[in-house]
Amino acid sequence: MNQYQIKGLPIDQFAALFGRDDADLAKCNAVRVTADHKPGYPCRVTLEDAEPGETLLLINYEDHRVASPYRHSYAIYVRENAIESASLRGKLPQVFANRPIALRAFDSDGMLRGATLALANDVDDKIAQLFADPTIAYLHAHNAAHGCFAARIDRG
Repeated sequence: MNQYQIKGLPIDQFAALFGRDDADLAKCNAVRVTADHKPGYPCRVTLEDAEPGETLLLINYEDHRVASPYRHSYAIYVRENAIESASLRGKLPQVFANRPIALRAFDSDGMLRGATLALANDVDDKIAQLFADPTIAYLHAHNAAHGCFAARIDRG
């Protein structure tokens, strides 16, 4: 079994936005959306897809805050009814299922040292392959099609 840890984003980073009216959200470059199908609205806190009818915030999130050319931000979804952040050890989150996942491998300086595309049921194997390189400090998973940040993966 691969030893890695995947955590959802900390809920406290977003809780102040929950329940705000649309005009307030617009001032923060955020938009409230309602899930109309599943899968399709992956929450980055719970690491689960929202159920149809749930509201989420679509916000820009800086997922790679590093002093390197690989600094990165992009749009993500956060469920407004999220209560706590997911924490998984040696187990993949539900939002990775049935999606192609791009894995980016970074060293401790935030420099990209490798990348691969995981399809269907080989995410776990691809994580192990990237972590076989001792210079890799952590991985970032992104939804391959849309490019949005899915989760950070740390050695377990």
